[in-house]
Amino acid sequence: MSEKIKILFLCTGNSCRSQMAEGWAKKLHCNIESYSAGIEKHGLNPYAAKVMQEVGVDISSQYSKLLDDLGEHIFDYVITVCDSASEQCPIFRGKGRIMHQAFPDPPSLAENVNSEDEILAIYRQVRDEIKDFIQTFPITLT
Repeated sequence: MSEKIKILFLCTGNSCRSQMAEGWAKKLHCNIESYSAGIEKHGLNPYAAKVMQEVGVDISSQYSKLLDDLGEHIFDYVITVCDSASEQCPIFRGKGRIMHQAFPDPPSLAENVNSEDEILAIYRQVRDEIKDFIQTFPITLT
């Protein structure tokens, strides 16, 4: 059996997009060992957990982490999922390739929305965009 590809999904607060990406990678790819972290810790976003649960992906045990919380992992790929993380992305040891794939920020998009249904629709749309991206692996990793 070949060694799993180690991927880090990096976002600003590690609360939503990077958490969803980690969950999708775990669900869709048995050959990927996925992690997520943030430049800051914002806590797991409850809407992100809710919309992922709707499609059978449980991220409720995941938690917001900083890069230092991950220890000495050497990643094959570091994928930044927001522009802020891309701009602040540190240099990683080893052969890791840094890639950028920005997704809209659900909390920002939902900031002035009052309806729970509209808020959930925003999170679902981003969840599905992230799934579409993760499904393209390993093609997009080459």
